[in-house]
Amino acid sequence: MNIIDGGITKVKGIKGQGVHAGFKKEKLDFTIIYSEKLCNAAGVFTKNKAAAAPVMVDREFLSDGKAQAIVCNSGFANACTGEEGINDALFTADYTSKKLGIKKENCLVFSTGIIGVPIPMEVMKSAIEKTVPMLESSPCASENIATAILTTDLVKKEVTIENDGYIISGITKGSGMIHPNMATMLCFIFTDANVPSDILKESLLSSVNKSFNRISVDGDTSTNDSLIIMANGLSNVTVDSKEKIESFKKSLDHVCIELAKKIARDGEGATKLIECECVGAKSQEDADKASKAVISSSLVKSAIFGEDPNWGRIVAAVGYSGAEMDLPKLDVWIGDLLIVKNGKAAGITKNESRKTLQNDYVKILINMNLGDYSSKAWGCDLSYDYVKINAEYHT
Repeated sequence: MNIIDGGITKVKGIKGQGVHAGFKKEKLDFTIIYSEKLCNAAGVFTKNKAAAAPVMVDREFLSDGKAQAIVCNSGFANACTGEEGINDALFTADYTSKKLGIKKENCLVFSTGIIGVPIPMEVMKSAIEKTVPMLESSPCASENIATAILTTDLVKKEVTIENDGYIISGITKGSGMIHPNMATMLCFIFTDANVPSDILKESLLSSVNKSFNRISVDGDTSTNDSLIIMANGLSNVTVDSKEKIESFKKSLDHVCIELAKKIARDGEGATKLIECECVGAKSQEDADKASKAVISSSLVKSAIFGEDPNWGRIVAAVGYSGAEMDLPKLDVWIGDLLIVKNGKAAGITKNESRKTLQNDYVKILINMNLGDYSSKAWGCDLSYDYVKINAEYHT
């Protein structure tokens, strides 16, 4: 497995472009991504019951496990827009598909931005007409695509790897409304491997549970969460044997985990990436619960922003997580310092432990000492800027 440069258009047969269409005042805000060949496809979507119109349309379009193109705007979420929103999403798919010469049902639609405001469809129509002739396979196109899907993100997020003769590449956006349970985001992953639809779906669900379902910024789950993987088979490498399937899953895990960590690090107003690893848990469910509770705790996140080694907040989060815990057996490390031993202070001074919080990466290790299960989760600190960004988001 090798990490390579080039972005999603490094995948054979993938073309695209990101442009400024006018959904935002200045920034790139629209993209189309197209596969020269119909793909096997799978998706995972938000569990928020106020799901956006594109989510409802894409769920139906993906029912046959096929897709060939993605069209995405940034600036308007097309959520809570009623029947008008559904019609707008369907029009977008139909108009784009006609320009590309593919079936409407194979064109997936995505939106991100402000909730409750209808999409300006004249802008959408113009954007499609402008972008289709510009589709290309180049590093520049990949960079534009990764940038065009962003909202409050500060940086673009992409990962590309080569493995066993094929490429897997993904881009994502996400900065606020991030919480485990399909963390808020858009994520598009492409591969030129030939992967059967059932294996693709199984692999995606497994990877999501190891990555995007283990990050948190602010505890909110978005209306527009969507993760899509498309496999066009143009590398002529078929993922069919047990060994190839396991290798593909490991590659997909790597892409998803790295993208998830990039989201956590770029949380709105964040200054630090937090990783919490829980080991020695009695069950996998317990390990997941404990690690997620710590990175989701507003008190823990605030303490880390303030570089305050208040380990009591970490222990409290583990205690209310629902995981089985025996306090006299609990050990906690911050960085390489054992802060809590057998459920009590380990004698580390405040000045010593404060130093472990002064880096932009903070590692918390919890040993439950009850079993053999482990889990990792990722989050970020909670800063003054988070409140400022979200207090002014609509304006």
